[in-house]
Amino acid sequence: MTATTLEPLLERVASMKRRYDEISDELARPEVVSDQQALARYGREQSELQHAVTAYERYLALEDELRETRALLGDGLDEEMRTYVREDTHRLEGARDQVLEELRNLLKPRDPDDDRDVILEIRAGTGGDEAGLFAADLMRMYLRYAEPKRWKSEILNTNESTLGSIKEVTLAVRGKGAYSRLKWESGVHRVQRVPQTEAQGRIHTSTATVAVMPEVDDVEIDINPQDLKVDVYRSGGHGGQSVNTTDSAVRITHLPTGEVVTCQDERSQLKNKIRAMSVLRARLYERERLRHHSEADQLRRSQVGSGERAEKIRSYNFPQNRVTDHRIGVTLHNLSTMLEGALDPLVDQLTAAAERDAEQVA
Repeated sequence: MTATTLEPLLERVASMKRRYDEISDELARPEVVSDQQALARYGREQSELQHAVTAYERYLALEDELRETRALLGDGLDEEMRTYVREDTHRLEGARDQVLEELRNLLKPRDPDDDRDVILEIRAGTGGDEAGLFAADLMRMYLRYAEPKRWKSEILNTNESTLGSIKEVTLAVRGKGAYSRLKWESGVHRVQRVPQTEAQGRIHTSTATVAVMPEVDDVEIDINPQDLKVDVYRSGGHGGQSVNTTDSAVRITHLPTGEVVTCQDERSQLKNKIRAMSVLRARLYERERLRHHSEADQLRRSQVGSGERAEKIRSYNFPQNRVTDHRIGVTLHNLSTMLEGALDPLVDQLTAAAERDAEQVA
């Protein structure tokens, strides 16, 4: 790293260190401690700065140690000690350069939502029952993807169909970096395969839509209770039979935006309401996030489109065991393992492509 590139980097991270210290002072003030919204806001900002500040402090410590070590070379050392000091200098320079590279990576353009938990919605698109079966396959794929990462997955709400298919399902996936890895899944997924119900062996094409949204706390999204219409009703299962005999299912309508969230999987009305509010907050946050990206006309539908076959981000071809991501033009022949949760080879390439694009823009 040259001096011309090093100086702006260190100036930027020094500014981040000053901001980190300012936040620490703010968090010690009684009026901030008693303000949950301010506490959450400062806590998130400090957490975002933490890694870069820690690396910068390591860099400063290594620079101090290097100066002290280099100073020893002028103290009339014998050749054996001089060799030892030179070796120690090289070691410290290597450690310092590693920290500088870490800082450079930490300061790359980054999505501020990357460390958030996720609300993930899957809906059957075109293709009838086969689309519902594919939606169920995608749900299992994401649940299996979360397991080895020790992310906590929870099915918030399901609308099941026949033959093990689903019309729609809402999941919560919670764990460090969940959004950074799953955000690439938003869009229309197309499957080409012979359905179980196809007697003549013809390949059918179906779709399912996926929407991935950052999960947010209640202090981050201010929802006026007067803007909500809450309906409760009796949960229903397959064929319309009653799951229980109480009005536990909850439907919440956000009147200003028309967003409607339904939760009925829990037997407790309160638990269903808590789940529904979590999904509603995520949807409203996503609306605001897209608005800031000058996409207000598309809003949340920009992720999932209409479900038509032509609006696809990825294709799953069963006869050829092939998966193609159309955004980066990458084809992998590992469909069977991907459906078992092996998404990382593709996610890594999507992440790398996004980083290259961000660097070009910068």
